[in-house]
Amino acid sequence: MNRYSHLKPALFAMVLTAATAVAGTANVCQLTSQDGLNSCTKGAQGDYWTAVGMCANISESQSRQACIQRAKSDLQSAMTTCQDQFTSRNQVCQKLGGRPYDPTIDPANFTTNIDNPFMPLKPGTTYIYEGPTSQGFIRTEFAVTTNTKLIDGVTCVEVHDQVFTDGELTEDTLDWFAQDKEGNVWYFGEDSDELVNGRVSSLGGTWQGGVNGASPGIVMKAHPNVGDFYRQEFLLNTAEDAAGVVNLDQTVKVPAGTFHHCLDTKEVTGLEPGALEHKFYAPGVGNVLTVDLVTGDSFPLVQIMN
Repeated sequence: MNRYSHLKPALFAMVLTAATAVAGTANVCQLTSQDGLNSCTKGAQGDYWTAVGMCANISESQSRQACIQRAKSDLQSAMTTCQDQFTSRNQVCQKLGGRPYDPTIDPANFTTNIDNPFMPLKPGTTYIYEGPTSQGFIRTEFAVTTNTKLIDGVTCVEVHDQVFTDGELTEDTLDWFAQDKEGNVWYFGEDSDELVNGRVSSLGGTWQGGVNGASPGIVMKAHPNVGDFYRQEFLLNTAEDAAGVVNLDQTVKVPAGTFHHCLDTKEVTGLEPGALEHKFYAPGVGNVLTVDLVTGDSFPLVQIMN
């Protein structure tokens, strides 16, 4: 006899209730936030019980109790993070509205010729950004390659994005972009490796449009207007960046030059509550400055290599 058979009616009722809620609610965005909270808290509780199970195998009583206390502390911290993410996601929902995020992707509507004035991605071009942080001196090389990748039926331009900390490679990422006929630049995914001492320590943030329900998003609008707010990517618990247009006429001075009539965007993510970046884009150039408003770190454009 299946030991879980008695749970099937309850589980079916839960699924049916959730499906009905999705069909009947006017705010799918907030419902998704709640689902994310449920997933996060269940995961935190699962991690807690796994840790307690390991603690039970410690023979010495004092060490065993200390292990359990650490597990409880970790659980409390994780639950706080879950709640903070829920709040952050709902703040995004307030700006986006409650509709489902399900963009229509027609491969015939896209091109690899990315010539949006604020985000031109010409193969063979490399953008160099540098700046000091509390973690060390950061150098980012954003190289537009001649490679392409087919994602969800769309041929995308591949960008090789590398981050060096005090000269050591700490992030190695492939990003994929395409432009629609209206001139909007879309982000179709990334393959991201975080490295420690030259070895991959995490693949966090890796996603691809059309895989596991992930959807691409717009990273640069064809005709940005102050007040615009949009998802740049979407895979719950993995890729949740969103951006808003703040200003259309900023002047930015960086080592690579002084740029006028720059676009200023504000980027947030439901995964990192409180995180806030401003990115500045110069017409005909692209991103010339990124400022982290939480840490105060800034990463100006220092060189463009062709």
